[in-house]
Amino acid sequence: MAHIDYYLSPISPWTHLAGQRPARIAEAVGASIRYKPVDPQALFARTGGKSLAERHESRQAYRLQELERWARRLDVALNLRPAFFPTNPAPAAYAIIAAQEAGGGDLAGLVQALTRACWEEDRNIAEDDVIRDCLSANGFDTGLAFSGMLQGAEIYSRNLDEAVLAGVFGVPFFVTGEARFWGQDRLDFLAEELGVSA
Repeated sequence: MAHIDYYLSPISPWTHLAGQRPARIAEAVGASIRYKPVDPQALFARTGGKSLAERHESRQAYRLQELERWARRLDVALNLRPAFFPTNPAPAAYAIIAAQEAGGGDLAGLVQALTRACWEEDRNIAEDDVIRDCLSANGFDTGLAFSGMLQGAEIYSRNLDEAVLAGVFGVPFFVTGEARFWGQDRLDFLAEELGVSA
């Protein structure tokens, strides 16, 4: 059976634009998918990237144009300057990890709800109330926002180490077998690798 490791961050607009397409691709081929939230700033630091604030102004301006273009192409709502960006993505990442370990809900829906909260709804995904709302709306126990913090922190750190070893340097990033795909705009290639259309 095919398997996809999906490295992501709930604070990434590109993860937001990926939406539920990774889950649909996995479902279409009967592949398993493992969501692996990572700290994007720590990932950049370990792989030679720069945080958004450190990038040249021309790169920052181009990023906004690309986000706008892709949001329009995918018909996805996206606030280019959300009220709570940047914010600490760790609490939301811990919730994703805890939900995945607990099972029983819609994990792809949870990821999308958290990114939507930031990039469409101007909500702070570092806040417990926002995280609990997203957990509840996707069939998970809201208590995971607290009970999963220790395990979430441990796995979050481990995900970063695994990402670096796997050749991951940004998010979203998809690994299946020896094939690697960086960015939501590479999902067609991921689907092709697995023998389906995105």
